[in-house]
Amino acid sequence: MIRMMEPAPEMDTTDTTDSMDSPEEPGDTLAQLLAPSDAPASLYNFGYIDEDSKREIRRRLLKAVAIPGHQVPFASRDLPIARGWGTGGLQITMAIIMPEDTLKVIDQGDDDSVNAVNLRRLITKTTGVATTFDTEAASIVQTRHRIPEEPMRPDQILVLQVPMSDPLRWVEPAIEKATEMHGEADYGTMWVYMYESVVRSGDLKIATQYPVMVEDRYLMDTTPIPRHDVTKLHQAEMLSLFGAGREKRVYAVPPYTRVVPLEFEDFRFKTEHRPGQACERCGAEWTFLTRSWVTGTGATTSGHWLYQCSDSNYCNQRYARGYRPQDGIPDTAAFDAPAKMEDGEGDAG
Repeated sequence: MIRMMEPAPEMDTTDTTDSMDSPEEPGDTLAQLLAPSDAPASLYNFGYIDEDSKREIRRRLLKAVAIPGHQVPFASRDLPIARGWGTGGLQITMAIIMPEDTLKVIDQGDDDSVNAVNLRRLITKTTGVATTFDTEAASIVQTRHRIPEEPMRPDQILVLQVPMSDPLRWVEPAIEKATEMHGEADYGTMWVYMYESVVRSGDLKIATQYPVMVEDRYLMDTTPIPRHDVTKLHQAEMLSLFGAGREKRVYAVPPYTRVVPLEFEDFRFKTEHRPGQACERCGAEWTFLTRSWVTGTGATTSGHWLYQCSDSNYCNQRYARGYRPQDGIPDTAAFDAPAKMEDGEGDAG
C-alpha cells in the first residue's frame, strides 16, 4: 500500500523540435505512436494518465483498502480503449505501477489473448516496464475473469477488471436504492434471489460473479471469475484491487481478509470441479479447465472436446517439467496440487 501514497515518476517530456517555426510533419505523431515498444515514450506521461488523476485514484484505493468490499466512486478517465474492455483495471494499474515493477496481463487465464496482448502493449508503451508470463516473477498481475492457479505472495498485487461492480444489480437496478441497502447491510433480497434459484433449478445456478460477504459486512461482486477462483480470495496473501471503469467504482480485498461465498445450510457453495477430470495436456486434476472442440482427422475419426487448464502459463510450466496426464497427481514438485484447506475454506464440489 506504500506505493499508493508515493507519486509516480515523471517521464521526459522535453520538446525535441528544432524550432516553433518548423511545423510538425503530419506523419510524425503517427510514426511515433507506431514505433517499437522500446522507443522513448516522450509523447506520454508515465502510465499515460496525468499525475492528478493518478493521485485521485490512489486516494480512492486507500479508502477501498481501509473498508474491504465497499465500493468507492472515482472519476474514471477516458482511455484509448472502449469502456467495458478493462478500463477500470487499466486505470488502477497505471496509477500504481512503478518503473521497477514487472507486469503480467492475462485474459481468462491466457497470456496471448487479444485483450491481454493489447492491454500489455499499451502499458509497456507508456511505462517501459518489464513484462512476464510467469506469475511468480510478476509484481503486478492484471487479469480479466481469472485468478492465477499459483498462490500469490504478499509482495504481489492482483488487479481485476470489473464489468459490473454491484452484486445487488440482479435484484435492485436503482443505484440509489442499492447504495442504501449496502449502507444498512440489507441483503434480504439477494437471499430471496438465491432461494428462488434453488427452487427453480434445484441448486445455486450462479456460474460467475458469485456474491460473497467480506468481513461479515459488505456484499461484494467477485467479477466474472469462475466459482473455482472465489475461494482464492479468502485469507489470501496478496492485495486484490477491483476496478470498474464504466461504472466508475473501485473496491478492494486486503491481505488476510475473510471472504465467504453466500450459501445455505442445505445447499452449500460448490465449484465447477469434477472429481477424476484432468487436463489432457499436463494432467492437473485441481485446476479450472476450459474445453475446445477438436475436429476429427478422417472419415472414421469423430471430433471430441479437449479439456485443458485455463491458466495457460501454469499448464505450460507443468508440461515443461514433464507432467503428463498419465502421471496423475505427483507427490512432490513445485507445481503439485495445492494444500488441502480446512473444512469450510476449500472447494465444496
